[in-house]
Amino acid sequence: MHRSSMQRVASIRYSADVGFVVICAILMLATCSDNEDDSPVTPNGNGHDYDTTMMALIPAGGFRMGDITSKGYFDEKPVHDVSITRPFLMARTEVTQEQYEAVIGGNPSQFKDADLPVERVTWYEAVEFCNELSRQEGLDPCYSGSGSSIVCDFTANGYRLPTEAEWEYACRAGTETDFYTGNMTSPTGVDPALDRAGWYYENSGSSTHPVGEKEHNAFGLYDMHGNVMEWCWDWYGNDYYASSPAEDPRGPTTGNYRVVRGGSWYDDARSCRSAYRIHRNPGHRVYGLLGFRVVRTY
Repeated sequence: MHRSSMQRVASIRYSADVGFVVICAILMLATCSDNEDDSPVTPNGNGHDYDTTMMALIPAGGFRMGDITSKGYFDEKPVHDVSITRPFLMARTEVTQEQYEAVIGGNPSQFKDADLPVERVTWYEAVEFCNELSRQEGLDPCYSGSGSSIVCDFTANGYRLPTEAEWEYACRAGTETDFYTGNMTSPTGVDPALDRAGWYYENSGSSTHPVGEKEHNAFGLYDMHGNVMEWCWDWYGNDYYASSPAEDPRGPTTGNYRVVRGGSWYDDARSCRSAYRIHRNPGHRVYGLLGFRVVRTY
């Protein structure tokens, strides 16, 4: 993301260790073409064409998607194999209020503070943010159209919302447990594994918290469990997993609701699992609960 709108949060919340940076560099080189024309065009000071303190490189790969541990709900079945065929960049944190205001100029959040995740954002506003940030950075916007006819150009180099499959793949970061910190032991009470990874009903004090305070996953992503729920691109289908394509699924072609992932400060542990999925009307605001993070096709 744009350094002017994100540097303060990144400098406070994330300090990449040498090993992780080396891994990212290896993954990036492995996915680049031998043709120079396919290489990053404008490297920055760290040798990448993106800011590694803001965005994490998520490599292509496969995973099992859904309720692997059988602690979830009917719409998380069947567990199915999914391949993410292209690497992508994902914001290390949820979009903060400082970042949102820098791009949009307003702040709809219930809980106000620069380092808190922005919330009470509709799906349409999240899409607007992605397009505006893309324009400000000289990238090609991904979204066009309006209302239920909005379409996404997944080949564009601008910012967009993750697909549901990209979100779960990035959240799991190679794990098959309920959280990337381990399995759930207390669905409705204090859960030790979730305590390490996120803010939820038992530890949040009934409020959001500054991004990046809990333990990150193996990809360097924070707050994938709890704090605020996160919009995804996909239309929601409760039986979609039964017919989902094996490569790069992007959800049903139509629907009434958009997928939301990750759980929030208000939710119990069961609703913050990697496999948990829920839906919301894309035009509705949800009191203090619903925000988003951005990705870029790489």
